[in-house]
Amino acid sequence: MKAVGHIAAALSNPALIRARDDGYLLRFESMKVASARAALAAAISAGRVAPGGTVIDSSSGIYAYALALACHEAGIRCRIVGSTTIDETLRLQLIALGVDLEQMPPSASLKLDQDRRVQRIRELLAENPSLHWMRQYHDPVHYLGYRDIARSVAAELTRAGAASVRLVAPVGSGVSSGALRLGFEDAGLTVELVGVQPFGSITFGSEHVDDPDMLIAGIGSSIRFDNVRHRLYDVIHWISFEVARSGTRALLSEHAVFAGLSSGAGMIAAGHERIAEDGPPVDVTVQVLPDTGHRYAPVLSGEVGSVPAGPALVQRPEDVVLPWSRMRWAGRAAPR
Repeated sequence: MKAVGHIAAALSNPALIRARDDGYLLRFESMKVASARAALAAAISAGRVAPGGTVIDSSSGIYAYALALACHEAGIRCRIVGSTTIDETLRLQLIALGVDLEQMPPSASLKLDQDRRVQRIRELLAENPSLHWMRQYHDPVHYLGYRDIARSVAAELTRAGAASVRLVAPVGSGVSSGALRLGFEDAGLTVELVGVQPFGSITFGSEHVDDPDMLIAGIGSSIRFDNVRHRLYDVIHWISFEVARSGTRALLSEHAVFAGLSSGAGMIAAGHERIAEDGPPVDVTVQVLPDTGHRYAPVLSGEVGSVPAGPALVQRPEDVVLPWSRMRWAGRAAPR
């Protein structure tokens, strides 16, 4: 076993689990650690962050923890303007890690929460121009952290005889799914990318459909993210809270993995894509599981509602409907 010098290094490496003959789970303890470490290292190397300086960003949870660990490792101070969705367990960890955390109060919508966070960061930058804004949603430097992961996973898939892969992943900021696709292709694999979105997200044009029960702030957005490269995506699934909840429980019962609602939504999407007839044949499916999902543990309680046998198949984002819709995106540009 190889020793590492900091927990951030250990958490940067996911586990690749062979869940079926033609399917893998790429399970992260905390996905964005690799991305935050690489982005911070690049900022320090370029002189944008001085030794002992301070970085700032907005987060709904996972990135806040990732950046806190990266800053702890590098000896950099960290400020986070956090979403109302940051729970008490994470809040206490961030404070213990030395993060200057300012959490937004509850708001009427995800859009208002995100708009408030961005506005607050702009105010803080105006007060203190020495702060470096990491801009996880917009700075492509965040793609760098997934290069080694993609290379390592691609090598294992190739050794197992795979030449083509279907990558199923939450979209979120667009970094992990996009970077993994590009990394797999650089390694010689043919890739089909299936992105998972909640309803109400502007990223792929479902902002007109509200799913009030959906708790996932990290896989969709009410503001545009420059790091989402829409032309990399072949298929998009929009999945409701209840459908994601059923997938979360199925993932745990079938594969003994609990990874929260986003991974449950991915489980549903991956299952459908295995039987879909409008896509290219692939050798294996790799589903990305972003984190342990413990903040979503309550979804395991209670009965699961009925889930449709398949999604509504739509040709335009304007036509998506609850509880589950699918569109062959086919590398289209971002919706206007």
